[in-house]
Amino acid sequence: MSDGGFTVDTDNGAICGSVGGDGPELVLLHGGPGLSDYTELLDGETSDWRTVRYQQRGLAPSSIEGPFDVDRHVTDAAAVLEAVVVDKAVLLGHSWGAHLALQVALALPERVLAVVGVDGLGPIGDGGATAFGAELRRRTAPNRLTRLDEIDARPPGQEVTDAEALESLALVWPAYFADPSSAPPMPADLRLSARCSSATFESVLRQLGDESFARRLAHLDVPVVTVVGGSSPMPASVAEEMTALLPHGDLVVVPGAGHLPWHEQPGCIADVLAALRPLVV
Repeated sequence: MSDGGFTVDTDNGAICGSVGGDGPELVLLHGGPGLSDYTELLDGETSDWRTVRYQQRGLAPSSIEGPFDVDRHVTDAAAVLEAVVVDKAVLLGHSWGAHLALQVALALPERVLAVVGVDGLGPIGDGGATAFGAELRRRTAPNRLTRLDEIDARPPGQEVTDAEALESLALVWPAYFADPSSAPPMPADLRLSARCSSATFESVLRQLGDESFARRLAHLDVPVVTVVGGSSPMPASVAEEMTALLPHGDLVVVPGAGHLPWHEQPGCIADVLAALRPLVV
């Protein structure tokens, strides 16, 4: 497939994305779940690759219909791989996207050369989500916490709206970085589907809670590099647990970096990808 936009029809709506650049094939999986694709933030790290990126289910231009669960997201990714990727690819996922990349590698190891997971969830329990949320709050200014608590204090049974969910993200956004006071602005075009986010994460928690995901990971015969910010709100133990579990796992800690480590330490993801080049030649 030539460079440009693409639309892949699945058995439950379309998935839309784009292809660009030259080099080995790299599939980018954005975080969330339920967020709009922001992987253009990684462009400075991926210039030597043919990058495939797409909007995950939940937001236009991709299908906004459910179900919103891990299996559906994996099926969507498989459809993209089948339609757009010529042979095998490296998967690069950030945050929830790191978890999705591992799920795709488990489902389709024959299409995956390696996985790079950037500051993702852990393999057991709640994946570190509770501790991650608590640290975000600790780093967030009191006036922002007041508004965050107002949003959270909705009447029982009243679901959070997309606008409220996005506002909550904006309130804690600086806390994702090693130095919240110097955090960049949140991308102005970021969008969020609260319904997709909550339903998908519930699905993730079920697989983490019964340890079925961890059991499958222990047999994953694909190289996995876990990249974490040394000052990320995600506990360091999460990445350590992941690396210890994986048969071909490697851990890269980026000093002085937060949840988006390439922002504070430009080139850190490019260096990891460069080390994987021998796998793709």
